Amino acid sequence: MDDSTIIRDPWSGARRYTPARVALGRAGGSLPTAEVLDFAAAHAAARDAVRAELDVRALAETLAIAGLPIVTVDSAAADRPTYLQRPDLGRRLSNAGRDAVKAAAPADGCDIAIIVADGLSALAADRHAAPLVTALASALRERGLRGGPLCVARQARVAIEDEIGELLGARLALILLGERPGLGAADSLGAYFVHDPRPGRTDAERNCVSNIRPAGLPIPAAVETLVYVMTESLRRGISGVALKDERAGTTIADAAGDGRAPRALDVS
Repeated sequence: MDDSTIIRDPWSGARRYTPARVALGRAGGSLPTAEVLDFAAAHAAARDAVRAELDVRALAETLAIAGLPIVTVDSAAADRPTYLQRPDLGRRLSNAGRDAVKAAAPADGCDIAIIVADGLSALAADRHAAPLVTALASALRERGLRGGPLCVARQARVAIEDEIGELLGARLALILLGERPGLGAADSLGAYFVHDPRPGRTDAERNCVSNIRPAGLPIPAAVETLVYVMTESLRRGISGVALKDERAGTTIADAAGDGRAPRALDVS
């Protein structure tokens, strides 16, 4: 089918402003072939991202530039299929993982425990975790905040930060992990943190800075936002729905320099 048979959508000009699938046009009573193929490719990329395994050794070697000791751990989910079918197992450490974190814990605790995990997209962790952690660790050190060992967790869900943070004696735990892939982004990294981590914390007690990737929230803007909200969390002794980004007159565009999008601070 050539282009002359495609009926253009009158709103097609809006596509320059969003990656969402809007104003796709039609060919007869169907979508144009190119749009169908694009959707299928995006769906395949999302499925691949969910099933991908994290290369823990390679990621740990890349993260070493952040200057923090590294501990690699597994969740209680023994493999990827189990992880996908049993979310509860991804929220807690394996016995070996618990022992490894205990052995690495600083005697006097730490201010912030950082965890990097696969989540639902190992691709996101592979691509974006190292530059984010490197910039974030440097910014936190400049503010006199002590980081614990950097944990790299496999088959992990967000709430695994509760157990890791408690074992490390951290005042705050932050986990960076791949978000559930959509049909426009298979490599989106999410950053979730909780004050006073311990098992049993609820999602209402966490904050999330989401969609960290070059085409979403750029890493410099993510670092700026995370440093601000985590510093406020430590200062005020709170996190979750009680904690908001209260800076006035700043946007992601200020940090990214591209004039496109407002700051994103979500509660999850």
